[in-house]
Amino acid sequence: MKYVIGVDIGTSGTKAVAFSHKGEVLANAYSSYERLDTPAIHHELDPDTLYDAFITAVSELILQLKDKATLTAISLSSAMHGLLLIGDDHKPISALITWADLRSREQAKKLKNSAVGSEIYRLSGTPIHPMSPLSKIIWFKENEKELFSKTFKFISIKEYIIHKLTGRYVIDYSIASATGLFDIYRLDWNPKALELVGIRNDQLSEAVTTTYQIENVEMTLRGGMMSKQDMIPEAEMNLKKEVNQKEDLKAGSGFPLKIKTSVVIGASDGCLANLGTNAVRPGDVSLTIGTSGAVRMVSSKPQYDPKERIFNYVLTPELFVSGGPINNGGILLKWYTENFLQSEVDDASDFDSFIKTAATVKPGSDGLIFLPYVQGERAPVWDADAKGVFFGITGLHTQAHFMRAIIEGICFSLLDVSLSLEETLGDIKNIYASGGFIKSPAWVQILCDILGKKIHITDTADASSIGAAMLGMFATGIISNIADASKFLIIQKTYEPEKQTTSIYQKNFNIYRGLYDKLKSDF
Repeated sequence: MKYVIGVDIGTSGTKAVAFSHKGEVLANAYSSYERLDTPAIHHELDPDTLYDAFITAVSELILQLKDKATLTAISLSSAMHGLLLIGDDHKPISALITWADLRSREQAKKLKNSAVGSEIYRLSGTPIHPMSPLSKIIWFKENEKELFSKTFKFISIKEYIIHKLTGRYVIDYSIASATGLFDIYRLDWNPKALELVGIRNDQLSEAVTTTYQIENVEMTLRGGMMSKQDMIPEAEMNLKKEVNQKEDLKAGSGFPLKIKTSVVIGASDGCLANLGTNAVRPGDVSLTIGTSGAVRMVSSKPQYDPKERIFNYVLTPELFVSGGPINNGGILLKWYTENFLQSEVDDASDFDSFIKTAATVKPGSDGLIFLPYVQGERAPVWDADAKGVFFGITGLHTQAHFMRAIIEGICFSLLDVSLSLEETLGDIKNIYASGGFIKSPAWVQILCDILGKKIHITDTADASSIGAAMLGMFATGIISNIADASKFLIIQKTYEPEKQTTSIYQKNFNIYRGLYDKLKSDF
């Protein structure tokens, strides 16, 4: 049996899936990490911790399957908008600054809605916001001049991992298209954006298509120590073992296990979530709720939004993913639980009781409406300074009402993005959901009723890592067309909206949609 590995390098953990050439999930691995202890508006990760997590997750799968299957390629997905500064010795001189970092909000606010900002949005497909490397680099130029002047390369975490593996600086069109520095029409760096931020073309990586392969990449596996008698010829296992240290032999630990394989550069987590949920046809939408959330639709060309509400990112040169992300997803359940219920949250399973309590309240929360902009907001308002609001509080409302209003508010936010998407691209026909929230039927039904459309659940595995594996199969010729990946996905469950409940939600949503515009001058 042969398989590919899809790896998704996220902001809280790295997920890897072994996916057979027949479309079966053979194994999963996950390695988590924590953000660095920084000021509240900063959000940083240690890049070497993420590299170690990548190697650990891949090693776990390969070692688990080494006697059962043969690896043909590793394909990568990663979170968008990360920025890492590299010195001329090819080592980091900053932490990895993630999409959630807000230190550049003043720079973004100054640029947003200006003539220059609007032109950059039109060419890059990336809304002006502190999330983008564009804004982050301007911040460094203005606030960390010495560090800025020492920077040899401005890169993402995926580029860092690939450089450590291969010694090359390459970036896929998908991650590049989320920087604000890329021209999605010419598929090259935008000279005007580079002039604005004050960097040269050679300070960025070479941009390549998402199916780009680097062959014969050597990787030392974690936990891959084997004794001499266990050595198997490379032709049999596609593995290479090497003796290069007497100390290991003396300690009886054996030989470090290495592999040589092809690495497919892959795409961004958002674009690959569409592929990993089967949302690859016109009118198909991939909807995700995890810590944050997003709504995305595929099209054959970039879809310009004059109101600058949606993004346009590259999946392949023939396929673009348009949509909008929200900051405030499952993180709000954690925020409310820890700060108002005074209870610690260890993992997503702790939210079961939250959702069960919320479900005791009837739809509409008896008129209590929550504007969920606690973490600021991206789509559709793109306002890092936006604030959250509970509106319509009366003496009837209990703790359970507030909990249900939070869930409904998150879903209203996704409806707001969906309507922006429909206004720009056309009607949404099918919704494919992924993310931790699909483990809660009650939450999926609330979302289904609020959207007023069917929701399909295709798989419980991580959509982005599955999408990365599928793109890897296309890149290596295992499948001849990217749409052929749909044959590997089976709809496990479909949720139907209840018309009467949808009508109740529509009344609340009409109020919800006006809250931000009426209150933003006071924010």
